[in-house]
Amino acid sequence: MEPVLSVLMSNSGPKSLLERAYTDAVEQVDEMDETRTRVLDAAYEQFSRMGIQRSTMEDVARRAGVSRITVYRRFETKDALVEQVVRREFRRYFDQFLADIQQAETPADRVVLGFVSALRAIRRNPLFSGLSAAEPDLLMGSMISDEGRTLATVREFVAGQLRREQRAGNVPGDLDTDFVAEMMVRVSGSFLAIPSELIDLDDEEQLAEVARRYLVPMLNPPPASGGTGR
Repeated sequence: MEPVLSVLMSNSGPKSLLERAYTDAVEQVDEMDETRTRVLDAAYEQFSRMGIQRSTMEDVARRAGVSRITVYRRFETKDALVEQVVRREFRRYFDQFLADIQQAETPADRVVLGFVSALRAIRRNPLFSGLSAAEPDLLMGSMISDEGRTLATVREFVAGQLRREQRAGNVPGDLDTDFVAEMMVRVSGSFLAIPSELIDLDDEEQLAEVARRYLVPMLNPPPASGGTGR
């Protein structure tokens, strides 16, 4: 495996990239180093245009208007730079999700806005869409090979929002938030992974209707029948 690919596909360490980005979003971690931000911006643009494997640290330095030494002082290796660029994009995804659902007045509206926001954030992100075009196996391979950690992190994020609704009395207190969150995340993930011939993923009204018809009812599920597990 190429070293750069291993950055996204690695399960080593106590937390995955996505988990760390989630923590950054929840704790509102901020980066104050102007040069570091400049290099990350340049790397983001470089990777979006050329892909990760075809880009070098020299390319990033040139695009940032700094020396190669300056880049290496902030990021010791290309893998470290890739990790921080991707982590920042995941952080932006979580930030945007939280901002979008704040516009809604009801739990149902928040589910709809959250679903649309999630698909829009990934599909319209220049880095992720650029990688999908230049290196189509990179992101999907990282998610498939990580033993479910990516899904589990997003599930926990969504489940946390559902538990907030429970504490506010907006959804049933006996709602299985982890299970419902997992189903919602799996539906969203399937649309991202496999193109649909029936649903235009760039049509936000159509996506909203899908969420209203199939995700919102999960907030009030029927009683489980005997022998079905949960």
